[in-house]
Amino acid sequence: MTVSAVRTPALIRVPAFWVMLAVLAVGGLRMAQLAGQFFTSYPKATATSVVLFALLAVPFWLVVAELDFFEPEPAKLLVLAFAWGGLVATTVSIPGGVALENLVAKLGSPQLAAGWGAALAAPTVEEIAKTLGVVAIVLVARSQVNSVLDGVVYGAMVGLGFQIAEDIVFAVGAVALAGQGDQVQPVIATFLLRGFLSGIWSHTLFGALAGAGIGYLVVSRERGRPHRVGVAVLAVLGAWGSHVLWNAPLVVDGLGNGALALLLVLLVKGLPPLVLILLLVRRVHDSEANYYVGRLARLDDPELITEGELATLRSGARRASARRLAAAGAGRAAKTAVRRLQRAQARLAASPSPQAEAAVREQRAELRRLGHPEAVAGPGPRRHRAWTIAATVVGIAVLWVALSALGGA
Repeated sequence: MTVSAVRTPALIRVPAFWVMLAVLAVGGLRMAQLAGQFFTSYPKATATSVVLFALLAVPFWLVVAELDFFEPEPAKLLVLAFAWGGLVATTVSIPGGVALENLVAKLGSPQLAAGWGAALAAPTVEEIAKTLGVVAIVLVARSQVNSVLDGVVYGAMVGLGFQIAEDIVFAVGAVALAGQGDQVQPVIATFLLRGFLSGIWSHTLFGALAGAGIGYLVVSRERGRPHRVGVAVLAVLGAWGSHVLWNAPLVVDGLGNGALALLLVLLVKGLPPLVLILLLVRRVHDSEANYYVGRLARLDDPELITEGELATLRSGARRASARRLAAAGAGRAAKTAVRRLQRAQARLAASPSPQAEAAVREQRAELRRLGHPEAVAGPGPRRHRAWTIAATVVGIAVLWVALSALGGA
């Protein structure tokens, strides 16, 4: 079954779909009750947090959805994964984390719970709850999980839903802790800290790592079941371990309480899992891209794809570079045409057909009409990287100043 074959009538015939909807309905009801309490107590702060974090979700969503360029996931399933993270995993984790933290205090000591309760309880409950969201997607639409990258996408989307919902809860909680009434300053501080500084290596990436393990378990049929289960368990444990490191009271003492110390803690605790997970995502993305580009290469037809376009299509950075080159040389219309050509080539690679070939030839003709016949990456990747690094440094500096002005969050 191809991506386009996923229809609502097909989903409603799957019992797991109705079970998932029922669980989502219960989670949605609980979240609605919590939201009602927030809006009653702090209407302005709650509305501000919802708007800010909803806007933050947009670029994250676009990046995650773009990961599987050659065989994009159906929007319905992405919405289900996001909703599971935001409605089910969140509402399960709030009471579950408290209960497990109390258990740590009873089995260990109150001191252990005070120092390590959040590091042990929250990751345990949350990573299990999020991983179950990927499992639910597999049960609902098994045919749509046909690569490790699919597991990464669904896991990241579950994590994104959880991240946004949790951030809103924390933002309103910061307002309550401030004790100054319905003020937005604690919301903005939480948005800067949890949205920008910690958002890039938080639940979205943890979910991606666990999802990769579930994807491997499902698709790597050439391996024995014990091996596949072992890899899946290691991936989930890796997500759990990254989360424990993030919550652990390590590298905090001795750096002070200023904004610079906060940035150093974020880098020391967040950078290792960030690099690990990004390398994993890059590897599974490149593996899938090489497979599909190889299928296009066997067509041996420059009207469908040229040698330069084969190299460009393998990489998201080179695809973006090709669009920038088209815009610089032939305007925005050429940039749009290049993107459409790339999409048409991806569809041809995933599902070869005369109709898919015709779509590629149509976009090729449009590019020729615009005077830009080939969608290849432009020169100057180093300069683009330099601008990206410079923009990142400036962004961190601005966030540092903002956090300092807000009292270090």
